[in-house]
Amino acid sequence: MSEAPVIETFPTVDAWAEAIAARLSETLGAAVRDKGSAVFAGPGGTTPAPVYRRLAATDLDWARIAVTLVDERYVPDTSPESNARLIRDVLLQDKAATGRFIPLYTPEVTVDRAAIVAAHALADAGGRFDAVLLGMGEDGHICSMFPNSPTLKTLLTPTLKPTVLGVPHGRDGAAPTLERLSINLAYLMSAGRVILGLKGDAKRRVFEQEAQGDPRIQPIAALIAAGVPLEVLYTEAS
Repeated sequence: MSEAPVIETFPTVDAWAEAIAARLSETLGAAVRDKGSAVFAGPGGTTPAPVYRRLAATDLDWARIAVTLVDERYVPDTSPESNARLIRDVLLQDKAATGRFIPLYTPEVTVDRAAIVAAHALADAGGRFDAVLLGMGEDGHICSMFPNSPTLKTLLTPTLKPTVLGVPHGRDGAAPTLERLSINLAYLMSAGRVILGLKGDAKRRVFEQEAQGDPRIQPIAALIAAGVPLEVLYTEAS
């Protein structure tokens, strides 16, 4: 079984965000030079915003870079709950304005139909991510891989092909509160570089605990067991 990656610590949010953005831009730039295009996948939420602002100001051939999400709520981008809004409002600005956005959400009849459409769109873009940024919830979830979700074991099955799956809303108050779309573990296994950005001491403790868990039902343990090329960058500042 693979060992948990070393947690790299940064003294401030600025230093943390700068380091993550530098590594992502290095990888995306190399992919564009080597094969003429690149694909980046990142999360929504508030954590990645300082990283996205720095990426947006970076000199890359953004017209050759496709940008997508690691997960999305099953809502249109006009909704305040939409992860796509963060990508469009913060990342695809400035020098990155020419990047091509591949949404996970489309207005299909069901979330599962939308997942099929998203899976085809990502396959058409190459079916592999050159660089990925992940966040983690305080319950240990990454992407939309939530504890006790009926789709969790499927999302964490390492032998499946890279795809997108619909995630139902949790029952009896469990997360998530809305239906979601999520990439699966196989997408992270095939990625060129995967960075997990952690802010705050509570999330560091969760990561260290989850890393020792069951890879069949705990996403952080699954990343490690599957040999995902994971780098963990942490700042105590939150």
